Amino acid sequence: MGRRATPYLLLTPYFLLYLAFGLFPILFSLVISFTKWDGITDMTFVGFSNYIRIFTNDSLFYESLFNTFLIIMITIPIEIALGLLLAVFLKDFFRKSRNALQLINFLPYITTPVAIGIIFQILFDWKNGSVNAVLGKMGIDAVYWLGVPWAARLVVIIMQSWTAYGYKMVLFLSGLSTIPEELYESAKIDGAKWIDSFIHITLPMLRPIMLFVVTTSIINGFRLFDEPQLLFQSASQPIGGPEHAVLTVVMRYYDVAFHNFEFGYGSAIAYSLFIVISIFSFFSMKMMNRGEES
Repeated sequence: MGRRATPYLLLTPYFLLYLAFGLFPILFSLVISFTKWDGITDMTFVGFSNYIRIFTNDSLFYESLFNTFLIIMITIPIEIALGLLLAVFLKDFFRKSRNALQLINFLPYITTPVAIGIIFQILFDWKNGSVNAVLGKMGIDAVYWLGVPWAARLVVIIMQSWTAYGYKMVLFLSGLSTIPEELYESAKIDGAKWIDSFIHITLPMLRPIMLFVVTTSIINGFRLFDEPQLLFQSASQPIGGPEHAVLTVVMRYYDVAFHNFEFGYGSAIAYSLFIVISIFSFFSMKMMNRGEES
């Protein structure tokens, strides 16, 4: 009996920590999403009022949802295309230097968001930024990158794509390693060109990895917060940048919960985001699985 209980005793600290720092905060935030609470005074139960307010009387929530969706729709295809093409090129044409190039392209993903925010702040500074210096050499007027809505969105899109494409590259490289080389050799013997092998062998065989990449990219895209928050915070901009152009759902949640101290309403925003992520993830998986079945 003692030997049988030993594994469960060894697992007990993990489950206790999970209950204390994982499950309890999730359930507690769900409870307070139905209340009005500022963290100091007593909670007041308000039912679904917070959720009704989100979907009927919070224009900033819809604006943040639109901004997040727009950034996702642009950055995910760019990240996947860059990651996939780079992974294929490293596998087929740069085998000797693949490890070094793989490390170089993966570095942005493991760089801290604070450093990334500082880097892009320096690059796109209006007066002394490197980008405007290059534009000036080309005879183009300087752009107030962090003060104009369309330019601010472009900076965030570039920053997010540059940060995340290396992670996609590593995932696709792991998927490419599972494809048998015999398939490529047989196709080459039959006269297939590189592009034919890429379309008819590589892409179909990478479908499971593609499903994982798309799903996780959607989830991470809706969780976008660190880089734009640090970028525009250091630029002395209001939260969400100029005219809330890059206000994401998580930034809206952060502003409500930790600036206005509306913890109940902030928790409701967080769970609304969870619902949105679940819906998008479900439909993306259905679409990918439908393509696989066909």
